[in-house]
Amino acid sequence: MSDHVYKVIELVGSSTESTDEAIRTAIERASKTLKHINWFQVVETRGHIQDGKVAHFQVVLKVGFRLED
Repeated sequence: MSDHVYKVIELVGSSTESTDEAIRTAIERASKTLKHINWFQVVETRGHIQDGKVAHFQVVLKVGFRLED
């Protein structure tokens, strides 16, 4: 088994539905252009309030992907 090196980037996903959907949106979009995504870490959660209700969720993620040999 060889050693691996990972690169970490930060993404911000958003959704009007939920924080889970915001995470999925970010990961699915990133996976279209990044190979070997292996893990994510939620580092911040925030939202937008409109008329006294949550209108939008935003989730900041650190995403790790393995660099190719």
